[in-house]
Amino acid sequence: MSNIFELAKKRKTVRKFKNKDVNIEDVIYCIETAKEAPSGMNSQPWKFLIITKHSEKSAIREICERGEKKFHEKIKDSLRDWLKVKNITWKKEFLDSAPVLLLIFSHKKSRYFIQSTWLMIGYLLLALEEKGLSTVTYTPPNLDEIRCFLNVPSEYRLEVILPIGYSDDDKEKETRKSIDEICFIEEWGRKS
Repeated sequence: MSNIFELAKKRKTVRKFKNKDVNIEDVIYCIETAKEAPSGMNSQPWKFLIITKHSEKSAIREICERGEKKFHEKIKDSLRDWLKVKNITWKKEFLDSAPVLLLIFSHKKSRYFIQSTWLMIGYLLLALEEKGLSTVTYTPPNLDEIRCFLNVPSEYRLEVILPIGYSDDDKEKETRKSIDEICFIEEWGRKS
């Protein structure tokens, strides 16, 4: 069993997955872990939708890519340059190559629903790492199209789609800033 610091250091974004089934019980365990996260007013504003059917994953990919094409046509300057350097295009192969898609929704009428849901997602990412599973946090530009396609009530907002599987991505984890760059003690600018 790893400690939380080791899990966090190891965890990286993955967009390429092995053609290997994922045990749904492992995904349920990760959701069980994530739901223990704190939330504003203990609202627990999150809902999860697990999708494993290839036809559903392909349909979701098609909808997302339609939105991504439009988004990529409009982006400018530093974001366009960064996406090009990282080789990130409108194509989202991971949406149907990953064995599992986990869609996470937040209840829009709950207080602090976005902050609470993303805090929970942090827990979920570490739980996935503990189980040896990988993902990328992907939020499509056309959230409502996906929500409508899946017949999710309008009071819920799609926060993220997590394609889940075993990594087939050999890229290294991107470097993190040092503690001295991000942490001050007692006053702004005073290094730890």
